[in-house]
Parts: sequence; structure tokens; C-alpha cells
Amino acid sequence: MDAQIIIARRVARELRAGNLVNLGIGIPTLVANYVPPDLKVFFQSENGLIGTGPIPEQGMAHPLLTDAGGRPISALPGACTFDSAMSFGLIRGGHVDVTVLGGLQVDAEGHLANWTIPGKLVPGMGGAMDLVSGAKRVIVAMQHAAKGKSKIVSECTLPLTSSRPVHLVVTDMAVIAFPNGKATLLETAPGVSIAEVMAVTEAELVIPGSVPEMNI
Repeated sequence: MDAQIIIARRVARELRAGNLVNLGIGIPTLVANYVPPDLKVFFQSENGLIGTGPIPEQGMAHPLLTDAGGRPISALPGACTFDSAMSFGLIRGGHVDVTVLGGLQVDAEGHLANWTIPGKLVPGMGGAMDLVSGAKRVIVAMQHAAKGKSKIVSECTLPLTSSRPVHLVVTDMAVIAFPNGKATLLETAPGVSIAEVMAVTEAELVIPGSVPEMNI
């Protein structure tokens, strides 16, 4: 199974009925495709839409329906639109139940760096800082390593997105949480051993007595 699909399917299992959920750019946008049809959740796009649906099929995209990154989205019956100020009011006011964001690095205490790389031109920080600070639950969806380097690090070397730790990291190899400020391995991906996860993880991991395989 494709790495991004593994991540998106596993993150979708974290959503609960009635949740207001913000999906960031990249892998997080795929999560909407794997929510069970009978699970009623409300997806928010930070540019002003609640009620986003799956990514539209080719040829079915509407030019005025996009996510915060400008990519096509669909709108479910009953969806509502509003301005950016209202959208960020929901985020900063603590009304978003779950946000799913991509990541460049997450450190051993759960701090996220995902908004910039020094020396590279970026259009701006977007809503990442508001979301990590304001959402009730923060889930990072990212690949475990990039270019042979672990993205689960002892200490972030890139600028932090927030001083608030995230709640959960889901990668193509593992699910990691941060109880008591310590990176703890909760699950491994199908066919991946604990030893393989540890071999490509820079941060020190707490290994519980039982580590089940992801149910995706």
C-alpha cells in the first residue's frame, strides 16, 4: 500500500462523529477520502468553508472551491462559506476539534516544525501556528523519513511552529504519542517491526510492553 494512503487511512480512524476537522496541505487532504460513509464529521478549510468533501474526480472540480493551498475540493450538501476572519476566529477560539497537519520535523517532546526552511522563500506561515495553538487535538501526518534522514528528531533544528506539543504523529511506519513529554511508540505499520522503526528514528522512543500493528 502506498505510504501516503497508509498515513491517511490511519489518521481517519482518529476522527469521531460530530468533530470539526481542519486538514492541512499535502498528505492531510487525503484523510477525507477514507472517512467511513456513516461517520458524520465536518471538514473546515481555513480559507472559509465548512462541509468539504472528498477530492473531486478529474473533470469535476469547481474553480471557486479550493482548499487553503488552492487545490480543488468538493462541498457536501449543507456546506457553508464565510470570510477568512470568521474562519480564523473558529481556529483561535478553540472550536476546531482536530487539526491534521504535515510536518518537516517533530522532536522527542512533540514540538512541531512545519512552516518554513531557513533560506527558502515561502509565501507565509499560513494557518499552521494558529491551528497548533488553537485546535483541541493536533495530529501530524507525515512520512517517517525524508532523503534518508529521520523526521522524528531529538530536537528540532528548523523554526518551531508552536511551543505547544502535538498530540499524535502518524507516519508510514508508526504511530507515536507524547505522554509526559516523551515520544512513545503506540503502533507500527503493517509489516514493519519495532526494530525497523527505531533504526530510522533519531529521537529516543519509549517502547511499551505491547505495540500492536496499525489497523487500517
